[in-house]
Amino acid sequence: MNASHGRTTLHARLAADLRARRPEAIEELLEAFGREIQGVAYLIVRNHADAEEIVMDTLVTAWGKGQTLRDDTALRSWLLTIASRHALSRRRRSRQWQPLIDAEQLPAPSAHSPSADRVAVAQALDALPAQVRAAIALHHVAGLTVAETAAALDKSQNTIKSQVRDGLARLRATLDVPARPVGGHKVDVERT
Repeated sequence: MNASHGRTTLHARLAADLRARRPEAIEELLEAFGREIQGVAYLIVRNHADAEEIVMDTLVTAWGKGQTLRDDTALRSWLLTIASRHALSRRRRSRQWQPLIDAEQLPAPSAHSPSADRVAVAQALDALPAQVRAAIALHHVAGLTVAETAAALDKSQNTIKSQVRDGLARLRATLDVPARPVGGHKVDVERT
């Protein structure tokens, strides 16, 4: 049995367990998708504790709406859609709170520090609007197609393509990384 068939079988079983409201479904969904959901949520909200809560919120929502999942093969993208919506909602709510310490007040990492690149990438991601971060996280990190990303964020495919293209361009400019040419052309971010 190849990995794709095994994954399809797992998704079908998990979807059936979810629809039947079997208690073990939550634990199995957490094991199968928890890390990925948390990673996508973190890229949107930029807070580990919030990302962990979004994983739980996503599973609770999936438990309550399991009967609405029509296509077993769409389980992963359905869960990531729920997670991204929770993350964007949490991000909107958190705008009213002010951080205790401004990131600018923290000491800058040494240029020789291995974490300097991570800090630079995190700061560049923080500068992007939440919707753009969500599009990049779902498309490039979670590997959803443009169509799946558009459906997850309730946007048109052209909007997602623009957000991903513009977001990546802003990240490259902020991080001073040139676009990589492929065959004399810029990299196409429109994986479909």
